[in-house]
Amino acid sequence: MPPANEPALCDIRILDLTQVLSGPFCTQMLSDMGAEVIKVEGPQGDVSRHMPPDYVGDDSVYYLSINRNKRSLVVDLKTPEGVALVRRLALVCDVVIENFRPGVCARLGLSADALRAEKPSLIWCSISGFGQDGPYRDKPAYDLIVQAMSGGMSLTGARDGVAVRAGIPIADLAAGMYASSAILAALHRRARTGRGDIIDISMLDCQVAMLCYQAAFHLHSGRVPGRQGREHDAIVTYGTFTAKDGVELVIAAVTDRMWETLCTLLGCDSLIADTRFLTSNLRNTNRAALVELLQEAFLARTADEWIALLDSNGVPAGVVNSLDRVMSDPQIKHRGMVIDLASEDGRNARIIGDPVFFTETPRPEPQFPPAAGENSADVLRDVLGLGIDEIEALLQAGVVLARRKA
Repeated sequence: MPPANEPALCDIRILDLTQVLSGPFCTQMLSDMGAEVIKVEGPQGDVSRHMPPDYVGDDSVYYLSINRNKRSLVVDLKTPEGVALVRRLALVCDVVIENFRPGVCARLGLSADALRAEKPSLIWCSISGFGQDGPYRDKPAYDLIVQAMSGGMSLTGARDGVAVRAGIPIADLAAGMYASSAILAALHRRARTGRGDIIDISMLDCQVAMLCYQAAFHLHSGRVPGRQGREHDAIVTYGTFTAKDGVELVIAAVTDRMWETLCTLLGCDSLIADTRFLTSNLRNTNRAALVELLQEAFLARTADEWIALLDSNGVPAGVVNSLDRVMSDPQIKHRGMVIDLASEDGRNARIIGDPVFFTETPRPEPQFPPAAGENSADVLRDVLGLGIDEIEALLQAGVVLARRKA
């Protein structure tokens, strides 16, 4: 049993065969909990290393945002020797995670079933657009496509406008989060039974699961909801308004007490006794008139002035922050959610940190994401026990590529 003062997953080794976003986001979550993550890349490196618009040295900021705390091994999986190396690595790891198209790993000679037959305790997690079976199994998937096909995009956008994708790549990120949760569950089960498992994560499944109560409403009533816009379907005072300075703020006055307090703060006490707005249902029925009156009142103060007033009187509210406001927000700064990373070769990057805080369990110190092949020789030596001559032969043959350290 590991000492109590070590990270939660310090005894777990993960072979990361993923690239771009869903898989690397998942493995970064696990590495933030202390897991050893060996990132296997092809000779061209993870696709995300080359994504515009911003770079630190040769690597995209996109890549740097989701690959901290990992070690990079570059292997040519088009060679039998490369496949054999990765197979050996899989058998000394606790978890293998991949996000190739279904069937690709098996065609390469990295079958989950075959590896688990040799090592029953191995946990294999596949992340794909539509899952390992079904009519869409082989259909190419990207975040935008999954957002659209899941129905979530039909709910997003102005009520009288066109469908809009979420501003964050929620289909990729959610798949990574569901995968992380499933892997932790499989590790817990393995601790009891000694057996691993094969996990099948579909981006589309994850997005449909996140329809949550909207799907339940439809399944119950048969109604097809439209775009939600900036408002709530039933609660008028749960929505967005513009302040004097042009900054948008959101209000969540969901009870009668909050409604009355909001009216008083806005200088609209007459609305409380207005027969059009006496109940939540009436306020919803007469939504258009009420929104116009509330919006006019909100133009009397700046967003920050309104937030201070609403907060101090118990009316839930927040500013629709632009990213510059988020990064300078006192709560975000207090929680340490923006971290500075520095590499040994002098590169620096500012990225978003780990949102999981434990009371007793320590978290590893965030490490700068590795350059492609930065740890190739170290992994082969430390994990597989290869000697210097064996490693050099693999490098000379082009089976393994390494970033030579200065």
